[in-house]
Parts: sequence; structure tokens; C-alpha cells
Amino acid sequence: MLDASIRTQLAAYLDRLQQPVELVGSYDDGNKSRELRGLLHDIAALSAKVQVSDHGSDARRPSFTVGRPAEAARIRFAGIPMGHEFTSLVLALLQTGGHPPRVDAAVIEQIKGIQGSLRFETFISLSCHNCPDVVQALNLMAALNPGVESVMIDGALFQDEVAARQVMAVPTVFLNGQPFGQGRMTIEEIVAKLDTGAHARDAGKLSARDPFDVLVVGGGPAGSAAAIYAARKGIRTGLAAERFGGQVLDTLAIENFISVQRTEGPRLAAALEQHVREYEVDVMNLQRAEALIPGEGMHQVRLANGATLRAKAVVLATGARWREMNVPGEKEYKARGVCFCPHCDGPLFRGRRVAVIGGGNSGVEAAIDLAGIVAHVTLLEFDGRLRADAVLQARLKSLPNVTVIVSAQTTEVTGDGNKVTGLVYKDRVTGEAHRVELEGIFVQIGLLPNTDWLKGTVELSRYGEIQVNARGETSVPGVFAAGDATTVPYKQIIIAMAEGAKASLSAFDHLIRTPVAA
Repeated sequence: MLDASIRTQLAAYLDRLQQPVELVGSYDDGNKSRELRGLLHDIAALSAKVQVSDHGSDARRPSFTVGRPAEAARIRFAGIPMGHEFTSLVLALLQTGGHPPRVDAAVIEQIKGIQGSLRFETFISLSCHNCPDVVQALNLMAALNPGVESVMIDGALFQDEVAARQVMAVPTVFLNGQPFGQGRMTIEEIVAKLDTGAHARDAGKLSARDPFDVLVVGGGPAGSAAAIYAARKGIRTGLAAERFGGQVLDTLAIENFISVQRTEGPRLAAALEQHVREYEVDVMNLQRAEALIPGEGMHQVRLANGATLRAKAVVLATGARWREMNVPGEKEYKARGVCFCPHCDGPLFRGRRVAVIGGGNSGVEAAIDLAGIVAHVTLLEFDGRLRADAVLQARLKSLPNVTVIVSAQTTEVTGDGNKVTGLVYKDRVTGEAHRVELEGIFVQIGLLPNTDWLKGTVELSRYGEIQVNARGETSVPGVFAAGDATTVPYKQIIIAMAEGAKASLSAFDHLIRTPVAA
């Protein structure tokens, strides 16, 4: 099942095992079970420290456990962890085999200190690029703490369970049978959610920090570039981010980043963080900014946990988020049929009817991708024509299971109380209302800047973007901004990086030209 190059790479990784590892497979008579059996035996053939048993008794089949011989296994994969999840399997082998994880020592101690019996079940799709982060975090917790168990479940293989538990977005995590979380979560976020006293402890530590010369708010491409350029000047630099990587983490393919022909969002985000941490930047992740309090020579940023950070200059780089339709039923059925990531959640709607809202490049690309999975796609565009590139429109028109409706204003998402059952749209030409019966809705109508917390503090455009000049300066002296949250046109990664560097250089120029208080 593994080609020669992957076998060679995997064998090199397995050389790092310090203790024996046992894989126990549970199978039925299907093709997927035969594939899994082959995979497990391929892995075992690469290392004398890996052994396989084909006599598992798990009710979910195909599945297998990763554990140590003569010990109860705490890591389980229900399905075949290939695609994005292959890395999760490799890490599970290494961590079970005693290879030290690359996680902050304080986080490891937190994990080891978690009390009680915790059984996590994570529903994933193999095409989801956010799912591996959650699976790997929970697997590591299981490897470190005997009271934690982690189960990955491929929703495409266990459709009956997906339906019974009403899983309509991935990753979806259950803890001891109850909903725990949805969407991408880092290991720090998961631990903080379990350790309820962590927020209060963090707030005290953060508030006690000395003032920064430059404080960057946001950890996406613009924030990362701003932090690096500030730190290179030798000044005290801090970076506070709600989640490092920002919107890039939700981007699958990146093909227009100059000098890098192709990469993926999570990979780029990891590279950004690694680069930032090479400098003396105080990185404060999982910190959401709640208020900016300008001052004479010293600004303050209040965080959601109650902490307050101080800085002589501030660079705002809070990015943007998916734009919502803001119609009745949308919020009620979010992650219960209303989705924003066709790559992640599309496999959960195999053989069903879905709609895509939006006729730009993102919407048409989503419709093309989904058409290969679902029974039928209805694409609705508010304008009188599609706005996507001609080559994408041509591909869309060639698909037999896609219906395109233009001049369509979505007015309501309908459901049965548990999941989406359809939507209502108004024909903007005739004014007539129409209902479409379906099971999923993918919203692809652009982005909104994350600037609600800045209203009344810095000048914003009518679209909520931070008004900046050519130097990245805002309406408040000593406060700069960059990236998708600003009025700079063309929301692209490479532009955000350049704007972040420019704003940081402007902040440094501001500092050296500001008289030092006596």
C-alpha cells in the first residue's frame, strides 16, 4: 500500500523508536479492511520494534490501535489514516514508542496533570487539512496521560454513526460521549479548555510583562512579518494572536506565493511561526484582543482574559474571517449543515444535495469540488452573472449535476431542529420566492475584517476596514495596521506580508523620532 519513497521515509522515522509498539487491527470482509491489514503489515516490516496483531475486537471495522505490548492501547484509528492523516499515524507511532514530542515543557506538565478518565472521539475527513491538528493533539495527550484515550473516526467510512450523532462538520470532537468542540483546535486550546484555571493564571502573567517597544496584534502573514521586522531592529517585540496563522490555517492550496510553486495553509502557518520564534519575539498565542486604549507615548491592549499589554507602538494585523449570509436559520444550523470549508466538510455530504452560496472564484471552485462527491450542487449567485474566472465557469458548465441560479438572494436557511433541510431564496428579477430542498449549504461570499473591537478607537471604512495611509499609519499616532483588516486592496498573502513589514518599519521610524520622556 505504501510506495517505495514513503517506505524509505517511514523506515527512517521508525529508527527513532525507543520502545516496542504494537498495532492491533479489527477487520471485516470488506476491501477497506484488506487495505488496512496491508498497511499495518507494511509498517511492521519496516522496523523490528513494530509488531502486528490481526485479532482485534473493536466494533468499528476497519480500525486499529497503537499501543505498547501488554498495555491497554489509548490511541485508536477507525478508518485508514492516509491523506492528511498519515502524519497523525506516524506521530502516534513515534510518541507511543517513546520519541519525545516537540511541545513546550509547560504544556506537557499540564497534560500529565489532567485528572479523570477522558475518552475523546474525533470525527474527520481525510481531505480535511485542519483535522490532523486536532487528532495529533489528542493522540499526544493520550500518549502522555494514562487517563486519556483518543479515537479518530473517518466519517466517510462510518456514515451511520455520523448520521446518528448528527456530525455535519469536521473535525467534531466528543468527550465521554458529549460534544466537546468543532473546528481546528491546537493542543494549547484543548488543554486550556480542560484546565479552567489556566485563563486566570495567564492573565496575571501577561499583565506583569514589561511594556513592549512594538506590540503586534495578530499572527497571520502580516503579523508575522511585522514581528520579524521589528525584532530585527533589536527592539522589545511582542506578538499577541488569537490563533497563530490566522486565516491561512483555513486555506488549502496556495499556488501564488512567489518562489514557492505550491504549498498548503497549515504548512505555511507552521513555517511562519518557526521563523518568528527564531527571533526574540514574545509570542502570546490564544489571546484575543478586546480593546485598544490609546495613550500619550504608551498604548494599552486589553485581552479577553482580562490581561492588559502595554506598548509604545502597536501594529494591528487581525486579519479577516468568513463572511456570513446573516439570514434566519444560518446561526442555528452552523456546523449542522451550514458550512464554510468544502474541502473539510464535503465528504460528509456524499450522495446528498448541497448548495454553494457565491459565484466568485471560491464559490465556483467549491461547486466543482463538491460535484465529484455529492448527488447535486445548486450554486446561487446574488449578481446577475457569475464573477469567477472564465476557465472555472467553463468547467462548472460541463458538470451534469450542477445547477446555477443567478440573481438569487438567499433569505432563509430551513431545518428540522437538528439539521438543515433546505433554503429559501428570492429571485431578484421577478421578486418570487423559491425553496430548494437540500442537506448542506456551503457559504463562499468573501471575508469580513476582524475589527469590531476597534470601533470608536481608530478610523474604519464603511466596510469595517482600518483606514491606513501609504506608511501603514492609522488615525491614532503610534498605531499602525497591515493585512486583510485594512483598506489596502487585493487581499493576498504576499501583499499582507509586505504590508506587515512596512507597518513595522514605520513603527520603528515613529519610535526613533519620538522624544524620550524625562
